[in-house]
Amino acid sequence: MDTTSMQAWWVVGIVVVLALVALAFFLFRKRQSTRLAERFGDEYDLAVRQHGSRAKAEAELRQREARVSQLRIVPLATGEGARFSSAWNRVQAEFVDNPTGAVTQADQLVRELMQKRGYPMGDFEHRAADISVDHPAVVRNYRAAQAIHARTLSGEVETEELRKAVVHYRALFDELLDVSVVEERKMPARPVEARS
Repeated sequence: MDTTSMQAWWVVGIVVVLALVALAFFLFRKRQSTRLAERFGDEYDLAVRQHGSRAKAEAELRQREARVSQLRIVPLATGEGARFSSAWNRVQAEFVDNPTGAVTQADQLVRELMQKRGYPMGDFEHRAADISVDHPAVVRNYRAAQAIHARTLSGEVETEELRKAVVHYRALFDELLDVSVVEERKMPARPVEARS
């Protein structure tokens, strides 16, 4: 083989290796995109719209995952779960006489529950972002409820919308109401000694 054909083979080899590296990178990115889209659902599409780019949206979603993985999210103790459930029942009962007040109470109760579970209580967008990592199916409900709640301050919300806000808050509330069931330890029965 002469030098020219050897150089041609080297060039072809380098091109093939670069093509394989590019293909592997493309497949990795595609798999990463699919994983994020499946994990975050509608929140993935919202992030793409907000950031105007799939790459920027995916970087932000990966940052959310990293941030939330550092949090200590804990289940509620059984008694706490019962207390929150009881408080939710009072919110629903309040709706009949004071729909606007019930929406405000639902918002406060969801915030309290989030805090008790270990979510940081920053601004709404940070709370929604944190919730989206572990509860992507209901973060849309949280956003819808929050939008209605924000409009209640101007007094332009009808009762049906207030009802929808409570339903949206309830979806998130139910998802967050993860109770740790601690089994009670039963003392082993001791044999009764016969007395003589």
